[in-house]
Amino acid sequence: MSPRTGRPKADKPKDIKYSIRLDSETETRLNEYCKEHDITKGEAIRRGIHLLLQQKK
Repeated sequence: MSPRTGRPKADKPKDIKYSIRLDSETETRLNEYCKEHDITKGEAIRRGIHLLLQQKK
């Protein structure tokens, strides 16, 4: 048997997609935040969601 090639499967695959609308100021601020912290927009939004959920507690 030959070894498997390709990317290994993720523990928590990110297969759910959302489409959102932003005003230009929010988009600019999001881009600046992502550049400063060297993260993707998706990661920044995920972190924001987690912060909101933690505040609820």
